[in-house]
Amino acid sequence: MLHVPHQAPFFLTIGDRKVGPGQACFVIAEIGNNHNGDFDRAIALIDAAKAAGADCAKFQMRKLDEVYRASSLSGAEDDLSVEYTLDLLRRFELSTQDQKRLLDYCNQVDILYLCTPWDPSSVKVLDGFGVPAFKVASADLTNLPLQAAMVATKKPLIASTGMSTTAEIEAAISFLNGQDASFALLHCQSTYPAALHNINLRFMERLREMHPLVGYSGHERGHAVTLAAVALGAIIIERHITLDRMMEGPDHAASLEPAEYAALMTSIREVELALGPIDMPRQRILSQGELINRENLGKSVVAAHDLAEGAIIRTEDLLVRSPGQGLAPIHLPRLIGQKAKRRLKADDYFFLSDIENTGVTPREYKFNRPWGIPVRYHDVKAFLARCKPDLLEFHLSYSDMGRPPADYFDASFDIDFAVHAPELFEGSRLMDLATDDEEYRRYSVRQTQRVIDITRSLKKYFPKTARPPIVCNVGGFSMDAPFASEKKTHLYETFAKSLSELDVEGVEILPQTMAPFPWHFGGQRHQNIFIFPEETAAICRKMSLNMCVDISHTRLAANHFGFDFYEGIAVLGPYTRHYHLGDSRGVDGEGLQIGDGDTDFGKLGEIMARTAPSAWFIPEIWQGHKNLGEGFWIALERLEPYL
Repeated sequence: MLHVPHQAPFFLTIGDRKVGPGQACFVIAEIGNNHNGDFDRAIALIDAAKAAGADCAKFQMRKLDEVYRASSLSGAEDDLSVEYTLDLLRRFELSTQDQKRLLDYCNQVDILYLCTPWDPSSVKVLDGFGVPAFKVASADLTNLPLQAAMVATKKPLIASTGMSTTAEIEAAISFLNGQDASFALLHCQSTYPAALHNINLRFMERLREMHPLVGYSGHERGHAVTLAAVALGAIIIERHITLDRMMEGPDHAASLEPAEYAALMTSIREVELALGPIDMPRQRILSQGELINRENLGKSVVAAHDLAEGAIIRTEDLLVRSPGQGLAPIHLPRLIGQKAKRRLKADDYFFLSDIENTGVTPREYKFNRPWGIPVRYHDVKAFLARCKPDLLEFHLSYSDMGRPPADYFDASFDIDFAVHAPELFEGSRLMDLATDDEEYRRYSVRQTQRVIDITRSLKKYFPKTARPPIVCNVGGFSMDAPFASEKKTHLYETFAKSLSELDVEGVEILPQTMAPFPWHFGGQRHQNIFIFPEETAAICRKMSLNMCVDISHTRLAANHFGFDFYEGIAVLGPYTRHYHLGDSRGVDGEGLQIGDGDTDFGKLGEIMARTAPSAWFIPEIWQGHKNLGEGFWIALERLEPYL
C-alpha cells in the first residue's frame, strides 16, 4: 500500500534554491563520467555547464567493491556487457581527492556541485563534503538500504524512476514517505539514447498523482522532448553534457554538446516565460500588444447618423466599424432601446459609460507641481473647455506633422506646452537616432528636425514656454534579442552624434526612459538604452541632458532586470524635467490606470518631491483620451493625494 505522509512537501530546498511548482526549473547538467577519467576535462565540462546557465554540475561516485559482487569484479562469471561496463568504470572513475577538487572549483565559479553516490561509503564521503542534496540513480530506486543511508543525512533526494515498474516506484515512494524524506521524482527512460516512442512523457502525470514533486531526466537526442517536459510541469530537468558525443563511453551519445546545452537552457527559460505563473488568474489578461492590435484591428459600435440626447436608440441607429477604440460590438444588444445619454454625431463612438454609470468628468485639481494632459491638435479646445491644466503635451503622429497648427488655433494660450515626437514615421519607419544604419539614422535626424521646427512654430500659440521640451523615444532597439553590453556604448555615441547634427535652438530634447520590451507594430522588441537609472544618469551628466522619466517604463525595467525601482527614480530625479505617470504590471504591461499595477504612488510621490520638486507631469494612461479623456480624469483623481 502506498504510504502518504500527512502533508507532502511541495518544494525542496537545494543550496539557496527553492525547487518546486512556480519556481524556475532546477537544471542539472549531468557530467557523470563524461570526463572519461580526465580531471581537466571535468573542469572544462563544469565551465560549459556554467556558461550554458545550468544550476548545477553533477558527477557520480562509486566504490566498486561495494557496488559489485566479488565474482563480477574478477570477471569470472558475468557476461560481456557487465565486463564492458566494469572496464569503463575502472578507467573513468575519478579519485575522492579529485571529486573534492571539483566541488571546490564549482564553488569558485558559482555553480552547485552534486554527485550521485552508488554505495553507502560514497554517501558518507559526499555528506562530509557538505553536498546539499543526493541524487538516486535509476538503478538504485529499488535499493532501499542505500536510500536509507541518504535519508539519514537529512538532505533532500532527487530520485530517477527509469528501469522501475509502477509498483516498484510506489514502493520506493512509500519507503521514503515512511522515512519522512524530502524528495522529488524524475521521470526517466534509461536507455542511451532513448527512442522517442519509449519515453512516454504522459507518465509524468501518473507520477504526480503519487508524489507532488516531479521532474524529468532525459536521454533523448536533441531537446524537444525536454522542453515538452517543462511544459508539462517538470520542476527539475537533468540532461547529460559532453564535450564530444563521439567519445568513448555509454553516456556520450545521449548527451548534449556545450552549444546545444546553452540552446536548451535558453529554450527552457523561454518555455517557462510562455507558461506564465502557476497562480495565473482564471480570467484571461490581454497583453499590451493585444490591446494595441485590438484597437487597430478590432471593431466598435458607432452612431450611424446624428442622434439627439434622449433619443431612443434603434438598431438602424448603430453601425459596427473599426478601429476598436469604442464600445465593443458584443455590447450592442444592450444599447438598443436605451435613451442616448448625450448628443452624438454620425461616426461618434459609443462607450461603456453610455450603458453603465461609469462616466468620470474633470474638476479643478490641486497638485504641488505643474501638471498637464496629453493631447492631439483636435483635442485642445474640447479638453480646455473641461479642465484647467498647467500645460499640454502634444503627442504628434506622423500625419500631424503635415497639419499646420493654424488650422486648429486662432489665439494664444496662457499655459505651458511640450511635444512628444512621433515614434513611427511614414513607411513603417521607427525613429532610431542610435542605429548603425547610416541612411536610417540620417532619416531619423531629418524627421526629428521637422519635429523641432514644428515645436518652434507652436511657441506662437504658447508664448509662456521659453524652451519647450520635446520628449523622444530615441531608438536603440533590436529585433530578436538585446545587444551585448559593449554595444550599448556605441549606441549612446551614435545618439550623441545624431543630437549634434540637430538645430535645437529654443527647444530641449528629452530622451524618455524606456521599457525593456517596447511594443512596435503590435509586437515585442528589445530596448537597449535609457533603461537603467545609474547608466542613464551617467549619460545625462556626460551629454548635459535632462530626461522625461516614464514611470511605467522604468517600473517594467525594474521588474525585468531586478533593480530597485524607487532607488532608480531617486537617482534620475536630478535629471528629470518631465514625468509620464502611469502604472504597470510584470515586464510589459505598460500604461495601466493608476493603482491597477505594481507601483506604490505614495512612496513614489515622496521621492519625486524630494529629488525633482519642480518637474512637470502628465498622466500617461493607455487609451486615456477615450470618452473625452475619461482615463486621464481617473488618473488625476487617484494621483492628487500623492502629488
